[in-house]
Amino acid sequence: MKKNLAKRILYITLTVLLLANVAIWVTDTTYIYKALLYQQPNIDDLDIFPYTTIENKGKKEPWNISSKKNAVKLSDTLRHTLEKYETVAFLVIKKDSIVYEEYWDNYDQNSFSNSFSMAKSIISILVGIAVDEGKISSVNDPVGKYVPEFNKGELATVKIVDVLRMASGLSFKESYSSPFNQTTDAYYGSDLRKLIFSLHVQEKPGTLFNYRSGDTQVLEILLKAATGKSVTEYASEKLWSKIGAENIAHWSLDHVGGDEKAYCCFYSNARDFARIGKLYMQNGRWDSTQVVSADWVHKSTTAHGLPENGVNTTQYGYQWWVYNDAFYCRGILGQYIIVDPKNEMIVVRLGKNRDKEKIDNHPKDFLLYLSESSHLF
Repeated sequence: MKKNLAKRILYITLTVLLLANVAIWVTDTTYIYKALLYQQPNIDDLDIFPYTTIENKGKKEPWNISSKKNAVKLSDTLRHTLEKYETVAFLVIKKDSIVYEEYWDNYDQNSFSNSFSMAKSIISILVGIAVDEGKISSVNDPVGKYVPEFNKGELATVKIVDVLRMASGLSFKESYSSPFNQTTDAYYGSDLRKLIFSLHVQEKPGTLFNYRSGDTQVLEILLKAATGKSVTEYASEKLWSKIGAENIAHWSLDHVGGDEKAYCCFYSNARDFARIGKLYMQNGRWDSTQVVSADWVHKSTTAHGLPENGVNTTQYGYQWWVYNDAFYCRGILGQYIIVDPKNEMIVVRLGKNRDKEKIDNHPKDFLLYLSESSHLF
């Protein structure tokens, strides 16, 4: 009796698994296999995807080190928060000098860590450079002027400025509650273009703020079409080689020879991430070179005011987050490049988790890092 029951359970289990696999293949959702294998995106995911290398072919410029580096100790509240959310790097720069720097879990100043959505801000910089160079004639151009797949039907009404502001109206749904969604497909899948070109317009472009990683991926396709270069090549030449980066960086691809995951997955370290903050602190200038125009920096870090859930947003510009006089890049696991021009301060925090509580759409831990860091010098 027990033997027959065991056979029946085994038969049912195998049947369910077979049907599940058939469904996955029929629905073209084979990315599920990788999602189930790795469970959750991680800051150390570099080697599970193909990737490119961003190089500095110019001059390397080490940061100045303050003579009082780490002289002021972290408050109990700040240290508790950093350790609670599994921080791996915490860096504070004041007036171009490192005043505080600490690493955890065997990470150091050269360790690679996933940027997650901080990469969106890097893409914004590259779009700004392409505009400055005339590769993109205007952000008011329709995306379809450069990307033929967007030059049809309602897609033809989507403008570059719409995707910069996360107001494309496209049917990309930002969801993390289930492996069966577009966000998981974008991360673990192998054909970002197929995903993006399957989207349709579901609300009038340019009217509502709706955070979508798909919008940033549209910008990657746009950049490649407008510049004739991959975003890796363009970033190496126009950004990384201009801002004194001390290390190479990497960008994950959807497949070998494919597209960079522009909405995420730029791998660097705390000190080199801080250079992005310094560039914007200096209104797009590095030494004697205007890397990206001051006008672009201003527009990127000024809230666009489009409504979200009936309230005009005060926290988002061109793929940059805005908070009062400060602005910042933000990743889903608590990756931050925080720029506080008033205090001439840059803060970088990298780690494995962040506070789920938000105040006016700003993570609570970000607010703590910003306020507490000003006491470290």
